[in-house]
Amino acid sequence: MTTKTNITAYSEGTPNGLKIHIALEELGLEYQLVQIDMFKNEQKEPWFTEINPNGRIPAITDMTADGVELKIFESGAILEYLVATYDKDHLISYPYATKEHWETISWLMWQMGGLGPMLGQSNFFTRSAVGVHQYSIDRFVNESRRLLRVLDGHLAKKGTSFLVGDRLTIADIAIWPWVSATRYAGLPAIEEFPNVSKWFWGLLERPGFQKGANIPGPNKYLAANKMTDEEMNKISEPTVKWIAETMKRDAEA
Repeated sequence: MTTKTNITAYSEGTPNGLKIHIALEELGLEYQLVQIDMFKNEQKEPWFTEINPNGRIPAITDMTADGVELKIFESGAILEYLVATYDKDHLISYPYATKEHWETISWLMWQMGGLGPMLGQSNFFTRSAVGVHQYSIDRFVNESRRLLRVLDGHLAKKGTSFLVGDRLTIADIAIWPWVSATRYAGLPAIEEFPNVSKWFWGLLERPGFQKGANIPGPNKYLAANKMTDEEMNKISEPTVKWIAETMKRDAEA
């Protein structure tokens, strides 16, 4: 059973985009997806920066009950909005101000300020930078591994299938897509972290996760986990060129 909404999601199959797709599917919300072609820099076009002035995906629009259009950007803010507005039964959240609520927000911010940026930089210097920058690769790969050890230790202590309490939350939803990209970011296989691996594959058995993780198309990070470094470097070549052009354009803007 799905719930009709006025939500339009402007997104793509990146880790931050996948968070929103998964949350929408887990909540059973109907929404319109506008797939943003980042290689054509659609996220920098005026119509999109009216929604997100920062020119990044994901972003959503929605309507209040009295017809006011909302424009929400940054994946963490979108997740909190979806919970506050549509998760009255606490399918992916806990009641506000409970112990579990604040634990969820803590892990969400851990991802937003730690795991995501570190894996993002690891990915950049390993796969997308022009030239080899070994110091930077070592710095971000090692910090990403440290963070994954933190996650692995937490899951080991909990001994359950979820990060917080006894149910799926936006903390799991926010962290999962970034963990899916560990190999693409230059780290070893997820299986190096046994508790993370069990949590990761367990969540993918959920129908909502399975669907959301493969929107708008098959999850490229899951496919990359089976590739060699040479194969991943090959498929990253267009990204190297695009990022170099983007950096040049932004510097001249």
